[in-house]
Amino acid sequence: MFGALDTAATGVALGRTWMDVVGNNIANVNTVRAAGQAPFRAGLVVAQAQAGTSGVAVTGIEQQGGKPDVVYDPENPLADAAGYVTRPKVDLTEEMTNMMMANRLYQANLSVMQQARDSYQQALRIGTGS
Repeated sequence: MFGALDTAATGVALGRTWMDVVGNNIANVNTVRAAGQAPFRAGLVVAQAQAGTSGVAVTGIEQQGGKPDVVYDPENPLADAAGYVTRPKVDLTEEMTNMMMANRLYQANLSVMQQARDSYQQALRIGTGS
């Protein structure tokens, strides 16, 4: 009976997790590490359909691969002897796009939950003769 609520709740949870990960990526867009140290790696949310039910589940958060950017910045206190630091490969435009999509996912599923709740309440009123 409450399938719509259950399904939408999984979408809300996915949207919230996705927004958290994207927010962390954006917060670390300018995080610099000394050359040779492991750079910040952007997170990517991995989700899949839940077996036997409708809805999705976050199955993990993967770290983005690829070679980090090594930038010449001799004024930076973390620069190596040659003046290089390691910057994360985080595309701010892509992350902002992901944030908008995650926000819309969250809002759409929240709207479904609110509509389902209202429908269930109306059905209860009809059933009680109110």
